[in-house]
Amino acid sequence: MTDRIEKTIDLKAPIERVWKALTDHEEFGTWFRVKLEGPFVPGEVSTGRITITGYEHVKWNARVKAMDAPRYFAFTWHPYAVDPDVDYSGETPTLVEFRLEPTPAGTRLTVTESGFDALPPHRRPDALRMNTMGWEGQVKNIQAHVER
Repeated sequence: MTDRIEKTIDLKAPIERVWKALTDHEEFGTWFRVKLEGPFVPGEVSTGRITITGYEHVKWNARVKAMDAPRYFAFTWHPYAVDPDVDYSGETPTLVEFRLEPTPAGTRLTVTESGFDALPPHRRPDALRMNTMGWEGQVKNIQAHVER
């Protein structure tokens, strides 16, 4: 697939705990490795800075699309927008969706990022590859965060 990334993980934590880890901006920042300037608010842009070593120069800009507790959280952003000399604002952003379902042992979290086909052709392969690796790491990060 070239247009979407999807990762699913079963977490040994109640749905309310996972919801808080996703939607409380400070908790999100802890496991996602971003310092956010304020809470997530539907319809508004969330800003901050990435704190991952080597990416501290990267600004976080995401527009919160939905917060339907405790099942669905979504935002749009510009994937792998890491070059400080490039203005990505003219690109169509991708949509990141977090879906939560209760399971007998806790919560199933599905993360989907879609819309890569709308990126400029020269950016698409790197954005898809880097975000695929990124989401593999981020689902492990949230697992460690909510299961401790």
